Amino acid sequence: MAASERRIRIISDLIIVGLMLTGLVLMLTNKDSGTGLTADGIENLKFYTVLSNLFCGITALVCLIYRAVTRKDELPSVLLFLKLASAAAVGLTFLVIAAFLGPIYGHLLLYRGSNLVFHLLEPLAGMADLCTIRTSPQKIPFWWTLAASIPTVIYGGTYLINILINGVGTWPEGNDWYGFLNWGMPVGIGIFAGITVSTFVMALILRAINKAFNRR
Repeated sequence: MAASERRIRIISDLIIVGLMLTGLVLMLTNKDSGTGLTADGIENLKFYTVLSNLFCGITALVCLIYRAVTRKDELPSVLLFLKLASAAAVGLTFLVIAAFLGPIYGHLLLYRGSNLVFHLLEPLAGMADLCTIRTSPQKIPFWWTLAASIPTVIYGGTYLINILINGVGTWPEGNDWYGFLNWGMPVGIGIFAGITVSTFVMALILRAINKAFNRR
């Protein structure tokens, strides 16, 4: 890896980590935006949006530490996979907000405060980072795109288990804070399945862009 490429990768990870920390500070100090899609302070950790951004930021931090400790340029396969999985997760967040929730609640409302970071800035930085990683001689195999859906499956499973144990409650203060079950359990499971597939598709798209970038 050329020295310039190493600097780009380090700067990219620093930007992602900086955005994550900025988003956390804003999240912990700001109050509910009134959309029903945010909570106060640390309660926001229940949202996929926040968790996906933490996943992306922590992955970038681990990559920075790895390069600093080992002095190696190429990332090991496990870290490269985590880059793909976290980029797909924040990519899903970006897509859902931009294409679905934004038109419902208003993009300006969903792109302010910590939401500006977690809904837009960090997802774009995370996806751009993955797409521009020089993977040669490393490769991103197809099965990684399937495995990239695992964090989403874990989140959805935990979400469902919490509802089964503690009940749905009253939206938006209840346990179904995304309203997946407003139309019943079968529809809710169908929505979750669609989200899981969307994560896989996002990983496929990011993988394809990375391959195209590395052919240049």
